Amino acid sequence: MRTGAVASLATKTFKKRNTEKYGFVGLGNTARATLLCLLETEPDIIHKVILLQYKNQSDLFIERFREYSNVVFMVADSIEEMVASSDVIISCITETESLVCPDTDLFKKGCLVVPVHTRGFQNCDLFFDKVFADDTEHVKNFKYFDKFNKFAEFGDVLCGKCRGRESEDERILSYNVGLGLHDVFFAIKIYQLLKDSAEDVLVEHEQKKYWV
Repeated sequence: MRTGAVASLATKTFKKRNTEKYGFVGLGNTARATLLCLLETEPDIIHKVILLQYKNQSDLFIERFREYSNVVFMVADSIEEMVASSDVIISCITETESLVCPDTDLFKKGCLVVPVHTRGFQNCDLFFDKVFADDTEHVKNFKYFDKFNKFAEFGDVLCGKCRGRESEDERILSYNVGLGLHDVFFAIKIYQLLKDSAEDVLVEHEQKKYWV
């Protein structure tokens, strides 16, 4: 949930004003957590979500959010179709050794790409207008780090030390790899909410594939 919350915050921070369509590739627990945070924190916005078809995952994903009135789902048969149609592309695939979308012409002006697990968007590193990351140390060894047009840490944007999106045409990458600081912050907030009312909880290893 921490990962989803940070990815959701990055999406809200860097997306362009008239964002309509959100593309999701990788429809596991991280994607579920990200969309949950978006829908809960933007209840008055209708989110048009494009899912990349893979086995029966899109059906299960749609079923998970059947009770939300602020989301409409569409399913794309190819990554090219999803990327070309989306204002925001959120990648929650676990790993890949190849580019997610090799055709750079499909990333339209003003789009935001949020690679939650960082892999697969090296081609975007070379031509996107701005790149942000939770922490410089996590990305400084990326192959094209020295070729980023502009780079800054996400925290500096939130603190007002540097600007995020400055135009509706900027293509922005936001690498969200997560920090221990996020874990500590979330743990404190959860403890404060529950310390006076929580019952004893039995912690067991989760056996189900989807638990979010």
